[in-house]
Amino acid sequence: MTADNGFLKNCFALTGSIGTGKSAVAAMLQDLGAHIIDTDLIAREVVEPGKPAMEEIRRHFGGEVICDDGTLNREKLREEIIRDPDRRETLNRITHPRINEVVLDRITRCNEMNDGMPIIIDVPLLFESGWERFFPRIILAYAPVPVQTDRLMARDRLDRHTAELTIAAQMSIEEKKGRATYLIDNSGALDDTRKQVEVLFRTLLEATGGR
Repeated sequence: MTADNGFLKNCFALTGSIGTGKSAVAAMLQDLGAHIIDTDLIAREVVEPGKPAMEEIRRHFGGEVICDDGTLNREKLREEIIRDPDRRETLNRITHPRINEVVLDRITRCNEMNDGMPIIIDVPLLFESGWERFFPRIILAYAPVPVQTDRLMARDRLDRHTAELTIAAQMSIEEKKGRATYLIDNSGALDDTRKQVEVLFRTLLEATGGR
């Protein structure tokens, strides 16, 4: 990935934090006509059985992180990373270049459509991963911490203390708000969020010269 203003001229990064409803915002933007490039989905694609990344993971981490059906044993891999932080760097060196390659290819394909539609790069850990430097225009889906906590408890069936610790382990939503270009308050009803997204989409179209 390179910070090429021409290549990325129609691109906007979308991020959030756990429990802020970023995926809902992405779906709404897609319904309006935006192109969505989901880096989380791409990260799963590059480690599918038979892909080169999986062979590298097997060489570096051993067969115990591979399930019998050839898929990645994410729980075992997570344990390895927690036990030895250097292993996370190893995993990143294996997967990140391949993720970048796919993202660039999909941006290229969107640019070739020449339809002026915004290209939304959905990056869950945009600020934490350093991808912020590639995208001068950032959309943040946010919600207050109590709302995040309630959503996380309901979604993952966590107790309040565990949910609060999980949220506290991430960069604070207030810091992210200070670094974003566009804000979507996703703390209320979906209809309220949709109205904000429709206004945002018109703003993005003005920036890209779309219809």
